[in-house]
Amino acid sequence: MLDTIKAFLTAEMIADIISAAIGIVVFFLLYFVIKKIIKKVLTKKSKPQLISTIVRIIRYVIYILVAIYVLGVFNINISTLLGAAGIVGVAVSFASQTSLSNIISGFFIVSEHALKIGDFITVEGLSGTVDAIQLLSVKIKTSDNQMARIPNEKILNANLQNTSFYPTRRITITVPISRNTDLDYALDVARTVPLKCPLVLSEPEPTFHYDGFSDTGINLMIGVWLNNSDLMAVKNQLYPAIKKTFEETDIEIVYPRLETMTKK
Repeated sequence: MLDTIKAFLTAEMIADIISAAIGIVVFFLLYFVIKKIIKKVLTKKSKPQLISTIVRIIRYVIYILVAIYVLGVFNINISTLLGAAGIVGVAVSFASQTSLSNIISGFFIVSEHALKIGDFITVEGLSGTVDAIQLLSVKIKTSDNQMARIPNEKILNANLQNTSFYPTRRITITVPISRNTDLDYALDVARTVPLKCPLVLSEPEPTFHYDGFSDTGINLMIGVWLNNSDLMAVKNQLYPAIKKTFEETDIEIVYPRLETMTKK
């Protein structure tokens, strides 16, 4: 065993190993310098996800250059390796079509600024907070703390809903009231509800209107504007305020009734 090692570790081989090690160190030092420069130059002008994508691409380029350099140091013919890998390359090319499509889609997503890390998005019924925007996919954290991975191509081709894109949003609550209610009076009472909710925005103004008949009554719609970060807090203020205000003013909120059948 010792003789085999001595035969392998010739002076020329040791020199090649040292040369390869130095080259790897130099390449990665170059990578860290470039990464630092990019972050310094682009931080004020670009989104964090764009900077992250550029840095990731540079890292992959460095990996390729390191591999080519090391193979060259040990006099390994790259063209021979590529020829030997030709059959495998054909098979891989088919499998990589989807990956390439996702990479291209990722560039479009980043360039459109349609989403960023921290946004709450919905894609084809799947909702969550964006954790990472990567070359092949976007990773989100769902409301029940699960990680979900959405391919970039699907995001680009699907209807993306970004709840966090604008700083404010509107929610509309349906309140079914009795058909015997004085409708003008009910509207006047409804207009007092947002005033009792400190987190509801006064501008844009809340909206109030009727939207058809339900099985049990008439649908009164109350729409209010709020800051995105206050969504749950506003709901916890608004629903109790509606219930209490309507009870105090003798406006009946009607609820669907479940009829039970008994066998005779």
